[in-house]
Amino acid sequence: MLINNFSNSFSTPLRERQKQRDDLIQRNYNHIYAHEMAHKMAGGSFAGAISIEKNADGIPVSGHVPIKMPVLDKTNPQKTIDHANTVIKAAMAPSDPSSQDYKVAAEAADIKKQAENLKSKKDGSKLNVIA
Repeated sequence: MLINNFSNSFSTPLRERQKQRDDLIQRNYNHIYAHEMAHKMAGGSFAGAISIEKNADGIPVSGHVPIKMPVLDKTNPQKTIDHANTVIKAAMAPSDPSSQDYKVAAEAADIKKQAENLKSKKDGSKLNVIA
């Protein structure tokens, strides 16, 4: 009986540490996955697959969802504006946007501004004749 108590006193802390580690893994994974899923859902067809990176101990530490950035379409600036709006929405979708998320949103906003300027030039050059 004394041997069982003795062995349990060593295995219990080990089990507790393993449970704490498992809880940390699950908590981090759930948080990262929710963040990346918000990007993916808002990004629609422009968003790629979720990837979650782990450290050397197997603990999830970050995630990523690639998103197709808009390219200025000179023949259809509205298409670029719509695409940029989707990218901005996707970048800012999580409740806790990262610094990278803000950078992506800013890059898309710059492209959107170029498209808006192009669109206003095109719209301004059209003749507005009322008969």
